[in-house]
Amino acid sequence: MNSIELGRRIKEARIAKKMTQSELVGDFITRNMLSQIENGSATPSIKTLAYLSAVLEVPLNELMPSPTEGALSQLVAAKKYLSDGENQKIIEMEESYPPELSDEFFALFSYAYRSLSKKMLESDHYSEAAHLSQKAIEYAGKGIYANDMIKSESILLLKQITEKYNSVCSNSSHASSKDVHFLLP
Repeated sequence: MNSIELGRRIKEARIAKKMTQSELVGDFITRNMLSQIENGSATPSIKTLAYLSAVLEVPLNELMPSPTEGALSQLVAAKKYLSDGENQKIIEMEESYPPELSDEFFALFSYAYRSLSKKMLESDHYSEAAHLSQKAIEYAGKGIYANDMIKSESILLLKQITEKYNSVCSNSSHASSKDVHFLLP
């Protein structure tokens, strides 16, 4: 349950009933606790939530956001990041994406990792570019939206990274540099 969304809904219901925080809480909880709940910094117990629901005359299920609702808003945000070219923000969602939308997020991660890999290659950060390309390959092969095109492009990108890195090494003063192959699949 998203405590920020829950708090927002409780506050909106209280304001719609033209109640102050003190009027709503009565002797059940402190006004300070309600303030924390409304701001999303505290999550009410089920007992407190049932009390607030009864006093506000709002069904409990209307106060509580559904898990799918939060998941869909995350997906919409990730798609916006993709269209805006904010690939790093998509990658930051990797640890917290909703499992019920894993297939969709795998596809988004594959695009984001591939794009970031290209940027790293352009700025001559070969090791990071190779790592990102490998992640793109991994995600491009997962889920019902597995994408052979992204996977193939990422494999080719990994080959370009290897070739460019080896070219830079052979042109440098390090005569002992050996060819490197970044774990091509």
